Formats: sequence, C-alpha cells, structure tokens
Amino acid sequence: MHNAPPVVYPLGRSHFQGLVLLGLWLAGLAVLALWWHAAPGFDWRLGAALAATLASGALAGLGWKNSPIGQLRWDGQVWRWESQGYQAGTLVRELSVELDFQRILLLRLENHDHATLWLWAGRTALPERWLDLRRAVYSRSKALPIAMPPDPMPPVAAADCLTEPHRPRPYS
Repeated sequence: MHNAPPVVYPLGRSHFQGLVLLGLWLAGLAVLALWWHAAPGFDWRLGAALAATLASGALAGLGWKNSPIGQLRWDGQVWRWESQGYQAGTLVRELSVELDFQRILLLRLENHDHATLWLWAGRTALPERWLDLRRAVYSRSKALPIAMPPDPMPPVAAADCLTEPHRPRPYS
C-alpha cells in the first residue's frame, strides 16, 4: 500500500458552518416566538430565554468570525498545522475525520499537548487538490517495522518431548 501524496490545503472560516449556526439560532428564535405567542404574557422566564438565545447567537457568530485560518500540510509521514500563530507549523499528533459530506469535511486535530482544534475543510477552497486532501486524511502513514511480539507458547523442556517416535498400535 502506498502513502497518499504530499498535500497543502488551505483551511479557514467555513460558510457551511456559518449557515448551520445561523439556522440553529433562527430555529431557537422561532421556538421563542411560538412560546411568546402561546404564553399569556411576557414574564421573566421568557425574558431569560430570549436573553440566552440572543447571547448564544452573538457568541456563535463571534466564534465563527474568529475561526482559525491557516493551512494543513501532509508531507507523506506527518501532518502539520500552519497559521499565523504557528508560522513554523505545529505537528499534529492525531488527525481524524469526524463528519464527511463529500464536499465538506469536519476535521479534528490534536497536537502533542493534547490541545484539540476543530476545522472545516471545503472543496471550494482549492478544488484541484480536494481529492489529494481526501486521500491523505483517509490514508495511514507507513508504519515503521516493529519487533515481533514474544511467542505466547512457553518454552518446552527436553523432558517434555517423547524420546521415541509414536507408533500406532496394531489392531487386536
């Protein structure tokens, strides 16, 4: 089996992620509107739910706006995440595909300090390298040869062996 070819792919703010967050926030507002319509009047619980929904929408929008932007680099053996904060690149200990929508991937990167970074990769960012990225995230790097595990059978002593060959008995 061959390794996937080296690839560098740009990752950044995902429009798909933004649309999903916006859709969920609008669904929350719709539930609040139905609650307000069904409630006899505006009380503190509805006000608290409205404040929580508005705050969660603002935080989701801020989180989306501040999504990490950089590039993911596969050299055939290891992954590196390169961004303004990590210009020299940081080694990725583990990369896994959490969601795969064929044209969009949700990737989870974990570095050696066990810090996790969630990134969306979209085909529209670099369509000519998209299949290379998909091959790389689903391939495994070549494993270095490792020593064979010890034999689970215990050693046999010479006294345990038969000294004369087994001969079948003649039928009587």
